[in-house]
Amino acid sequence: MAQSGPPSFRADPESITSLNSSRYYTIGRGNHNTRGSGFPGLKKRYHNVGSRSWILIDTKGYSEVVEFDKSTVMRRCSLPSRDLRLLDPSFMYPFSILGREKAIVVSLEQIRCIITADEVILKNSLDTSVLQYRSELCKRLEMSRDHYDDLPFEFRALELALELTCMSLDTQVKELELDIYPVLDELASSISTLNLERVRRFKGQLLGLTQKVQKVCDEIEHLMNDDGDMAEMYLTEKKERRENSTISDLCDQNSTSEDVKVVSKSAPVSPVASCSGVPKLQRAFSTMSSTKHGSLLSSSGGGENIDQLEMLLEAYFVVIDNTLNKLLSLKEYIDDTEDFINIKLGNVQNQLIQFELLLTAATFVTTVFAVVTAVFGMNFEDTIFDHESLFTWVLVITGVFCGMLYMSFYMYFKHKKVLSL
Repeated sequence: MAQSGPPSFRADPESITSLNSSRYYTIGRGNHNTRGSGFPGLKKRYHNVGSRSWILIDTKGYSEVVEFDKSTVMRRCSLPSRDLRLLDPSFMYPFSILGREKAIVVSLEQIRCIITADEVILKNSLDTSVLQYRSELCKRLEMSRDHYDDLPFEFRALELALELTCMSLDTQVKELELDIYPVLDELASSISTLNLERVRRFKGQLLGLTQKVQKVCDEIEHLMNDDGDMAEMYLTEKKERRENSTISDLCDQNSTSEDVKVVSKSAPVSPVASCSGVPKLQRAFSTMSSTKHGSLLSSSGGGENIDQLEMLLEAYFVVIDNTLNKLLSLKEYIDDTEDFINIKLGNVQNQLIQFELLLTAATFVTTVFAVVTAVFGMNFEDTIFDHESLFTWVLVITGVFCGMLYMSFYMYFKHKKVLSL
């Protein structure tokens, strides 16, 4: 009689896989609400990863509103995640212009966009600067269809971003000048708490605006001083190079295959040589030719394009530097007004001190006169009280003496230049 052993359970690999996947699906779906309710911050972060609204503008001037998530934008523009953080309005990053392999990341004031060789991906917003950038760029691109423009697409988009940013900052500076100059003039004429509070508020606005303009100026100057960063912004030229290198590689592959066929038909060749030697040699020649071709392109067109971009950046650097000089002049005017107010207050304080000094001298003289009268007012017997006119002469002589004492104090103060009256 055969002994029956313990039953063996052998699980099918497919069933294990489906079981694990269903278990993962159940856990993931079932615990999502639980994690969201337990950690509200984590739930908020999870929802922020979703799609966001972008404005897509192509080279012909057509624009549309699309929904892209972060990963789609990263794949579309070949950008790392840290560059996209510059476009997030919830983060406070300094103004920056970054040149990457296939895109230019622009974060200036309210204009936050990604510029490629074929399109502009603009952060959708109801801000006036964003709407103005969209309409103006579409208008310029539509006009450029009939008129030739030597600037590539990415430079025109970058130029408009710099232009609108410089115009916006310059407008803010002009508005601040119109507001602050009358207040400063009024403060110089009449010092009051209300005027001081208004100047303090305007000075805070001036400091914040100066920091913005200084950051834009530093960013443009940094790009102008680095040829490598400017070279990264030639997206159209780099795209043409990639296309040319791809075409040359295809041509080299076709010629290599034709040469292999001719060699195989003309003479018997060893399989090792025909399979390994010729492709290696052709790849070496193709690599050398493509390297030489790329170096020729960079040497012929790079210098001109760098000069062209440098002239473009220099033009807007002059504009933003002029705006910065206006802010510095305004700051100097505020400092001069503060110095004038301090001098004025110091003069008033000196006058009060002089008046206090004269008042102290008069008090001393009056005290001397009071002491003399108090002495004679005591109850004691003396022959001077027998004649009424004698006490009158005592009072007159004491008053004259006090007057001469006061004048001596005054002349002494004038001699020592303590009094400026």
